[in-house]
Amino acid sequence: MTSVAGSKAQGTPETPHVPGTPQTPPPSEAPRTPETPGRSSARRAALTVTAWIRRHRTWTVLCLISAVGVGLTIAALLSPHGDGFPLSTRNAAPDGARAVAEILRSQGVDVRQTDNFPATMSALDDAAESSADDETGPTLLLYDRNGYLDQEQVQTLQRATDRLVVVTPRLNTLNALGSGIRPAGVVPAGVATLDPGCGMEDPASAGSVTAESGYLYTAPRVCYEPAGGPGGLYAGSEDRRLTVLGSTQILSNDLLDDHGNAALALRTLGASDQLVWYLPDISDVTAADTPQTLDDLAPPWVDFLGLWLAFIAVLAMLWRGRRLGPLVFEPLPVVVKAVETAEGRARLYHDAHAVDRAADNLRAGTLVRLAWLLRLGPEAESTAIVDAAARHVGRTTEETARVLEARPRTESELVRWAQQLETLEKEVTAR
Repeated sequence: MTSVAGSKAQGTPETPHVPGTPQTPPPSEAPRTPETPGRSSARRAALTVTAWIRRHRTWTVLCLISAVGVGLTIAALLSPHGDGFPLSTRNAAPDGARAVAEILRSQGVDVRQTDNFPATMSALDDAAESSADDETGPTLLLYDRNGYLDQEQVQTLQRATDRLVVVTPRLNTLNALGSGIRPAGVVPAGVATLDPGCGMEDPASAGSVTAESGYLYTAPRVCYEPAGGPGGLYAGSEDRRLTVLGSTQILSNDLLDDHGNAALALRTLGASDQLVWYLPDISDVTAADTPQTLDDLAPPWVDFLGLWLAFIAVLAMLWRGRRLGPLVFEPLPVVVKAVETAEGRARLYHDAHAVDRAADNLRAGTLVRLAWLLRLGPEAESTAIVDAAARHVGRTTEETARVLEARPRTESELVRWAQQLETLEKEVTAR
């Protein structure tokens, strides 16, 4: 009994013994591997993180999606991208010039685009140092379509480069260059292409080019002249340092592969290994070139006149302005007498000198009352009312119609006509 009680106390179950069968000893417990403190803490931490993720899996997924979106946005902003400026080497649109820039780069020409005057001068200095050992210095392409540069800036650019190519320049740019090149109009309508027609090496090798919507120039050396035209699409100076190209389509992505456009562009811009592509913007406008405002153009006496006119306008508003009294509160509903409404409308017509409107109202009221007095009904026409009224008072139809259909033009005529209408109603009522 003591052994059995002790075994029960220790938690070991008692197995009954069947007679004639060998008794199996109780299995011994397997030895446990002791866990180290570090492994146990790591396991508990992993379980804790897994449980937290399961409880907050929705917010975890949203945070991951947001992180991926932010990363893609930052990558897109930091990655190089193009622009939409016409004739830009970063513009892949039809009016851009990315194609010709990439072809020049593949031929070993270092093409660098600049967007302001200081950056252009710095790029020209770097290009001059890079090509110090070469026979040809850097080439500068200038496309100032809005005329931002002044005379001093253009002359500075001309002195800083060995070869200057100007695309569709304005008159102030040509005057600053001072090379004898002058504008001569536009290419005639209907002329799509032009042949070189000159002995200059680059145009003669390129052949015909696109000439639609191009500009013509007169110069010592001119190519691509239309029949009977005063100038050409391609002009150059005597020292061969200045070239004027009168069409942006020759350099555009859209028409670069047409005719000899690509050949002329590559031969004109690829004469040296260094090409600076300059597209001026609004930041290049100097303070002296800023257009005058209205204050600058107006005479001195305008300031006094403006103040005086403002003072007169205030006086006129005070004189003609409607001065309303205090608000009067009345209990609702408000009953307005018919005579007050009629008098109010009459005052409005009088103030507006609306004689025609007042006459129409008087005529309509008289016809309605006559129709009621003559028992003609509300749908009776004016001709029937005139005939009935004439028979009733013993007048002719023409005389009655002359009274009812009169058209007064002045206020005095309106008053006399209103009296005639009142007399007619009294006659109809009396009989």
